[in-house]
Amino acid sequence: MARKTKTEEKFNYGESIRRLRQSGPQRLYLIWGPEDYLAEQYLAELRRLCVGDEADDFSYRKLNERDFSAIALAEAIDSVPFLSERSMVEVRGVDLNKLSEAEEVIKAISDIPDYCTVAFLCEPSFEPDKRLKLYKSFAKAGVEIHVTAQLSDALIKWIVKRFAAQGKSIELNAAQRLITVSGDIMSGLIPEINKIAAYAKGDKVTIEDVNTVAHHIPEAVVFDMTESMARGEYNAAMSLLGELLDDKNNEPIMILAVLGNQMRQLYAASVAIQSGQGKDYLMKTCSLKHDFVASKLMTSARRFSPAQLRRAVELCAETDYAMKSSRTEPRELLKECVMRIAAGETNE
Repeated sequence: MARKTKTEEKFNYGESIRRLRQSGPQRLYLIWGPEDYLAEQYLAELRRLCVGDEADDFSYRKLNERDFSAIALAEAIDSVPFLSERSMVEVRGVDLNKLSEAEEVIKAISDIPDYCTVAFLCEPSFEPDKRLKLYKSFAKAGVEIHVTAQLSDALIKWIVKRFAAQGKSIELNAAQRLITVSGDIMSGLIPEINKIAAYAKGDKVTIEDVNTVAHHIPEAVVFDMTESMARGEYNAAMSLLGELLDDKNNEPIMILAVLGNQMRQLYAASVAIQSGQGKDYLMKTCSLKHDFVASKLMTSARRFSPAQLRRAVELCAETDYAMKSSRTEPRELLKECVMRIAAGETNE
């Protein structure tokens, strides 16, 4: 029986590789999730165990979205390995939720020879529809690898190693700041690490280096904006909002969605404080991956009253409705929402 990874658990790359090497390749794998860097690393190790480092076209077959079909999959599975004990079929980028040949694919993956491994690698944005018969067939017959973003300790260790490979060390607060401003997906962090390592003077990377060079994702700018609100720094908050709106890639309704999520997290932090709960409760409630983010949320929440945060959540919802139902310019609606939150509006 193939060992399956529970999708609700955080992906432990080291443990998953250890199990893979210990048990050997299984017949069928479904690899999905946002952490595409680790997905590629896992697939590379699986391929090495199946067909070695120099696989030939007889033992190693690749199918992608353009050339995939149930017939092509069945033919690749039926191909007998040549000068190799095993064969491998790698399928990339196929949306399993929308397959027109689902029944035929189910038949193909239900009859994989002992010597063959079939691995489906999905796009980072893909999430399987677990109601579908096809997914249930994968769950029954194969190994599901849900590749999630890594938790703080593992991610920071990886960041330290990436900088060390370029002859740099990085301070803990700088590594945490990098995760905050650029996200926690490794493939997105790699170019940022390269830029920062090239920019940093001397051997140590500081938080100032990160702030100066790293790309700031919208979520990070909104996080900084709400922290400015919490400190009563109105001009700084509006300046950050202007920075978001100046980027043509950021639609006002998207910025509002991020802001709404941030205010809900702050309200949850306030509830946790009022009820005597700690940051562990907040991390569980809001599905946060990084404890230092939870700590910052708790600090910022203490600078608002519960009534202010409750009203902030309401304002975001009201503004969302207004953007979708009124003729008022979305940018102006967003600005008004931020100003009212920054002013500490309540319903009391």
